[in-house]
Amino acid sequence: MMQTQSTLWVCRVPVATVWNAPDKARDIDAEGLSAEGRINNWIEAMNAEQTRDLMESERVETQLLYGEPVEIDEISDGWAKITATWQPSGKDERGYPGWVPVAQLEEVELIRESGFVRVITMHAQLWTVDFKPLATIPFNALLPIKETGEYVRVQTPDGDAFISGNQVEIVSQFQDSMIGTGRNIAESAEEFLNLQYFWGGMSSYGYDCSGLTFNIMKANGIRISRDAGDQAWEGKAVDQHSPESWWKGDLLFFADDNGRAAVRHVGIYYGNGLMVHSPTAGKAIEIIEIAGTKYANELCAVRRFTEIQE
Repeated sequence: MMQTQSTLWVCRVPVATVWNAPDKARDIDAEGLSAEGRINNWIEAMNAEQTRDLMESERVETQLLYGEPVEIDEISDGWAKITATWQPSGKDERGYPGWVPVAQLEEVELIRESGFVRVITMHAQLWTVDFKPLATIPFNALLPIKETGEYVRVQTPDGDAFISGNQVEIVSQFQDSMIGTGRNIAESAEEFLNLQYFWGGMSSYGYDCSGLTFNIMKANGIRISRDAGDQAWEGKAVDQHSPESWWKGDLLFFADDNGRAAVRHVGIYYGNGLMVHSPTAGKAIEIIEIAGTKYANELCAVRRFTEIQE
């Protein structure tokens, strides 16, 4: 079931969750594991304790967006051991590793000659070639272009489809959005205020802390690693002890033991001593004043990923 050079395996549901191991999935996760990947139903089915358990029991690694490619290493009992090649990670030089139900993957023809569309709205509607609703896909999903127009014809795991040109931008490669300024980065995150935190979340149905920073950077043409611990070594170092030198859009990293332990959290500097971040299970993306919070003592690094401030 391995791909050939003319095909590749991609995510065939709006959002597929990548698990630490197949036995980490629970009965309550059935909707999220289904062949339709009903992520809204899954999130709604869980209570607060069950949602926190995704993190506390280290069940979930990351997520894939509709059309996102993977490498398959093995198939076992309906599960695929994969690497998410668009998500850089220190865990595997190829990308982010984990397990996904095989039913949530599809083999498609490899085409990239005309570039990609990237979804720029919170969600976007895909239409069949005879303009019937096909699927609703999340922010930052990328699909290969087959023909441009008011509605762009794209390749999907469900065959050719159309998407409104007003809901996408056209990019030559998957990481080639126009590079944003520091202000662009900070203000892009505002669009997701009040979106609930979701451990491992990589979609506009819910982000974890580094899922938010990864996707905001992706939307601004900047490719960084998936996890906060890796992100903290990328970009350009900025003096963490000189807040006056920080730009909007810089990433702020935090660690326990007054910043001396391993990186455990990341947020986006919003200027004027403020940070936008996805805090933890049970809370939502918010803008906070850093002073007077635990984050003031836990700051361990500041990194910059753009050359333009405004």
